Amino acid sequence: MAKIVYFLWILVFIQLCRCEAFEQGKGKLGGHGYFHRRINGPGFFHLQKGDLHINVTNWGATLVSLTLPDAKGHIADVALGYDSLASYMNVSSTRPYLGAILGRVSNRVKNAQFMLNGETYHLPKNDGNNTLHGGLRGFDNVLWKVKEYRGGRRPSVKFTYHSFDGEQGFPGDLDVSVTYTISGDMELRLDYEAIPRNKATPVSLTNHAYWNLAGHNSGRDILDNSVKIWASHYTPTDDHLIPTGQILPVKGTPLDFRKETIVGSRINKVKSNEKPPGFDNNYVLDGPKLKNGLKPAARMKDPWSSRVMEVWSTAPGMQFYTSNNLKDTVGKGGFLYKPHTALCFETQGFPNAVNQPNFPSVIVKPGQIYRQTMLYKFSVDKY
Repeated sequence: MAKIVYFLWILVFIQLCRCEAFEQGKGKLGGHGYFHRRINGPGFFHLQKGDLHINVTNWGATLVSLTLPDAKGHIADVALGYDSLASYMNVSSTRPYLGAILGRVSNRVKNAQFMLNGETYHLPKNDGNNTLHGGLRGFDNVLWKVKEYRGGRRPSVKFTYHSFDGEQGFPGDLDVSVTYTISGDMELRLDYEAIPRNKATPVSLTNHAYWNLAGHNSGRDILDNSVKIWASHYTPTDDHLIPTGQILPVKGTPLDFRKETIVGSRINKVKSNEKPPGFDNNYVLDGPKLKNGLKPAARMKDPWSSRVMEVWSTAPGMQFYTSNNLKDTVGKGGFLYKPHTALCFETQGFPNAVNQPNFPSVIVKPGQIYRQTMLYKFSVDKY
């Protein structure tokens, strides 16, 4: 009996030491074997299955890092991000939203306003005359609660957030959740859910992960990466990246990625007011739908590491973005992220859908539940 009590005491002591170590982390990202967190505050959380390691934070429900091997077994972190919580908590109109969950409405809302049920709602202007990614302080820059945190065969963490009526100008109380799950040996699944409590409201959530499959600190850009996108149409925009309302075929344009194409072979041919130029376009996804509602959205391959990433989604659209506006952003390890350092595949409702009646609706009413799933599948191409 004494031995059992002694053993239990040792276990308690070890756990107390671990909790103390988490407190002493002070918002710094640890190695991929451990995580640091503060109780009842923002912190980092670690998920692992086999060689796939993921760190996330409940500040902005953000993906911080994702490490996995290449064709030769070399490990690299392929997601751009920051080392410290302070960097994620910086409220700036020029922040690049590295790995964050965006909402209540991702992408752009024209003139920072929309009409719903006869009432005009005014939103903060944080992108010229428009609203971008939910406003001055969207879902990327708030503290989410940690609802569940599990290990086992399907490691996962579930974050929840209550968005109050009038937050960033949007109507109604909204309860939101996002769950990160390692759903397979080399799969990361994101499940989104949003429930309006008392008013109809627009909802369009996405994750703004920046991917460099050679490694976030490899020093290599993505111009030699090949990309395939399962979309035969796109939504053209004006000079401020606001959709015109048209839905046009990609055939015969630089936006045609229906066949695997090297990004750099046409990046200078796309219409762009950004400097340097690049892709920042919403595609109308039309890949074949599986029984679980997922459909292929995009495939990305890095020739240097032979890593491959597939993106699957239930969303109607996807913003393909070549990180044109990264301007010496200081990332993990002090590495500078420059333009064309990464690719983004933001599965979403169509931009400005709240003002375009011919676009798929993003309005969710009380009694309805918004759900979206996206899946990242990783592999290596050894041939």
